[in-house]
Amino acid sequence: MPDNGAVRVLSPSAVHSSLEAIVEAHRGRGGGEVQLAFGTAPTLLKRIAGGEAADIIIAPPKVMDELVGMEKADPDGRFQLGRAGVGVCVRAGAPFPDVASTEALKRALLEAESVFHTQASSGIYVAQLLERLGVAARIKGRIRSYHDAQETFTRLLDSKGRDIGFGGLPEVRRWHDRGLRLVAPLPPDIQNYTAYLAALMTNPPNRVGARAFFTFLASAEAKVILVAHGVD
Repeated sequence: MPDNGAVRVLSPSAVHSSLEAIVEAHRGRGGGEVQLAFGTAPTLLKRIAGGEAADIIIAPPKVMDELVGMEKADPDGRFQLGRAGVGVCVRAGAPFPDVASTEALKRALLEAESVFHTQASSGIYVAQLLERLGVAARIKGRIRSYHDAQETFTRLLDSKGRDIGFGGLPEVRRWHDRGLRLVAPLPPDIQNYTAYLAALMTNPPNRVGARAFFTFLASAEAKVILVAHGVD
């Protein structure tokens, strides 16, 4: 990719809408073109390990550490873009379950006809949470786990029963116009936040453009956009 080409950013879909808004703001300030590509954090790790090229990577700390260890991501200058919590959701028109407390959430899970979650960072935590709450074995046949938010939320919206979904709060909000409704964030005592770090790749194809957009990502203006989209 030549230096005058688009900057390529690989990122988890949890920060999809906020990154799109940041790219628009960057362009409005006279910045160059930026191409966004999304996937779950484990998938992004495999893609980069397999040789996929990019200029900037956004990933949770564990994945970022692995990329640094593989000498794929530059540890110098990396920073925390923000963090995102987990929310409970249902399709539009479905009754909202009571999830105001951990005990209420347990009852809602036991009463649900199906429970949907992803296999991304938020979904990995939800699977562990179901075990911790002591309900995983009791609802095993009703758990629906899919690769990413796209597939998980599509399946939830296509369902007809009394179903509950889980997802990263920014992703749930992004799907509002498609018919997904946020019931509430997880109760504070069981809430989990996934942090997202940004780093330059060690050999960015578009080094000049990458540094310009990387600087903008760390700006106060970008932070305001992130917070507005649920990444604090």
